[in-house]
Amino acid sequence: MNRREMLAASLAAGSAGAVQAQAQAQSQEASAWENPVRMALRAGEAVVGATITVASPDVAARAASLGFDFLWIEMEHSPITLETARNMILATRGLPGVPFIRVPFNEIWLAKRALDIGALGVIFPFTSTPELARQAVAACKYPPAGRRGAGPGLATLRWPAPEGYSNFSDRNAMVVTIIEEKQAVENIDAITAVPGIDVVFIGVNDLSYSYGHRGRQDVAEVQDAIRRVVAACRKNNLPVGRPGGATDIPQLREQGFSFFQAASELNLMVAGAAPILSAAGKKTPDMKYRPFY
Repeated sequence: MNRREMLAASLAAGSAGAVQAQAQAQSQEASAWENPVRMALRAGEAVVGATITVASPDVAARAASLGFDFLWIEMEHSPITLETARNMILATRGLPGVPFIRVPFNEIWLAKRALDIGALGVIFPFTSTPELARQAVAACKYPPAGRRGAGPGLATLRWPAPEGYSNFSDRNAMVVTIIEEKQAVENIDAITAVPGIDVVFIGVNDLSYSYGHRGRQDVAEVQDAIRRVVAACRKNNLPVGRPGGATDIPQLREQGFSFFQAASELNLMVAGAAPILSAAGKKTPDMKYRPFY
């Protein structure tokens, strides 16, 4: 090989290396702007969300820094308002826990406002029909794929993706539908076949109520319903979730669950206080037997 040929080969190798480096940088940038909850579920990993019921940016920021994959900001069963949730989400900027919101009801306007304040996942309660499942998906996608209106506000500040917020959100905002009624179990094959659902979550406590067992989740009828939902999710390659704690998550993983709602910050406070009180010879008072006046 003469000198000219050697120079050409060197330039070609350098050009190929530059192209490879550029492709690698683009790949890293893309993964940096992909919902890590979605990535973990796709890899077959478990994800755990901290349930936040206290209207406090401090609590949200601390929870988002502890190692939880996401925050389950609870707007169905707590006094948290959209304005407070907005401040909580803003407090999570730069922290690894991704903010999700459980809206009070499966309505497009509720989901739209949750996303516009920066949530990257919407959890829809009482999604008991395929029509409601399609409505949940439409609420989280911009046209023509859905019916979300353009006006994201804070969301563009929380997620300043290079590709632009709307494309980023359509790729990353997750749709979680909750199965918590007997009707939903009866419709489960049709619900799980709806395109655009990312996770099916079983609200096992409400489901037991729907079957008339008021919190008794170990009843055969309730367990059969849970297995039926898991089977439908497996058939449609959908992650399935439920509440989970330290003692039962390993077993639940074996049953096919991968998306877990952890205890609330208040219950974690109770659990953390117990060993300290015990060491001091004290115990939590039993409030059941106190007079109500």
